[in-house]
Amino acid sequence: MDCIESLRKQSFKPVEVILVLDPVPDLVEFYESKLFEDVRVVVSQKRGLSNARNAGVRSAKGEIVAFIDDDAVADESWLENLVKDYEDTNVVGVGGLIKPLWEDGYPAWFPEELNWIVGCSYKGLPERKASVRNPIGCNMSFARSVFERIGYFRSDIGRVGKTLLGSEETEFSMRVLKEIAGSKIVYEPLAIVSHVVNKERVSLKYIWKRSFYEGFSKATIMGADSKPSKGLSTEGTYLKYLLRHAIPSRLLRIYKLENLSHLAVLLFSIIAVLAGFSIGRLSRG
Repeated sequence: MDCIESLRKQSFKPVEVILVLDPVPDLVEFYESKLFEDVRVVVSQKRGLSNARNAGVRSAKGEIVAFIDDDAVADESWLENLVKDYEDTNVVGVGGLIKPLWEDGYPAWFPEELNWIVGCSYKGLPERKASVRNPIGCNMSFARSVFERIGYFRSDIGRVGKTLLGSEETEFSMRVLKEIAGSKIVYEPLAIVSHVVNKERVSLKYIWKRSFYEGFSKATIMGADSKPSKGLSTEGTYLKYLLRHAIPSRLLRIYKLENLSHLAVLLFSIIAVLAGFSIGRLSRG
């Protein structure tokens, strides 16, 4: 409800607000009884994040489809700052900055470079507006014509319940950039949403699981390509940032407990990602 209220307060008024629900009768009945006429409820035919997004896109009337998670709230100028980048006719997608709202306060042992694990923007992303390979799903938008031209999100790699397969927005964005000549996807840090991070996500168990499935998902979208380096250029850049900046800066001050814990957690996540990617590649082979 907080999310929907933030959409009602936008400086750039949306054509419509669509709430997509899993096909669970009690869930549908609950929200249909709570919402006002300015919110349209759409029930997905199948469970899962990708199926929900696809149901929303198919139902949408606007020229631009913006996505936000149900546990996030948008700044008042969120849509205004997303939409302005579409003035460049080569721009087919725009994503923005996602700030974490820590349920139990920011955990000092958790490095900002791993904020992607909890669905937020992470240290290592561009600090200014830039062209990117893909946005983060909690704060992204695409021209509706793009879906009509190249299809929708792959439902075999999107999240379903507690299964942490993901990267559907990565695969979709890669397909867009490959098939639409001259197209661009823009990261716009002025388009801001804040995303709740519940305490269940702030644990080593969750970090391992989320990191492992990130690697596994990336292996899945690479398919049988024996040279995935081009498709994984964003991940390569991020890994170089960790190895050249994030890790060395903490090694210089390893005498501080916070830096020591950051190093341990970063290495823990890297190992999990590599393990997931390796197993994913083997399973595809």
